[in-house]
Amino acid sequence: MSDQRDHPEQPQVLFVCVHNAGRSQMAAAFLTHLAGDRVLVRSAGSAPADQVNPAVVKAMAEAGIDISAEIPKVLTVDAVQASDVVITMGCGDACPIFPGKRYEDWQLDDPAGQGVDAVRPIRDQIEAHVRALIDDLLPGERGPAARP
Repeated sequence: MSDQRDHPEQPQVLFVCVHNAGRSQMAAAFLTHLAGDRVLVRSAGSAPADQVNPAVVKAMAEAGIDISAEIPKVLTVDAVQASDVVITMGCGDACPIFPGKRYEDWQLDDPAGQGVDAVRPIRDQIEAHVRALIDDLLPGERGPAARP
């Protein structure tokens, strides 16, 4: 993935959790789905898992988003430096902090080891957070991917 921006005003967002197998994958998928190419989206984990949590894949499929081909990625300093907004979800001290970056920490339950019934409310919370983020990053913009 290139760090070059397709649009000079295109914000870059990085979602980070420990395993990059649940929360950050869901957030990245929702932002990509809802904002399209208006936002450059990355996700990573401080200790990536071998695969995305199957219950997370199922919960996202129920929302009409296929993340079955996603692979957990390791958090790098380059990814943080290239991002305008870094959203953490329980990665603790493993998340590097750089001056001039916008940081948010979303307090969400960890879906690791949970079934799809436990993942659904986490998914829904993440979608609400992502929608609010889009409204903040792209005020007044309602593109074809945006839903009321």
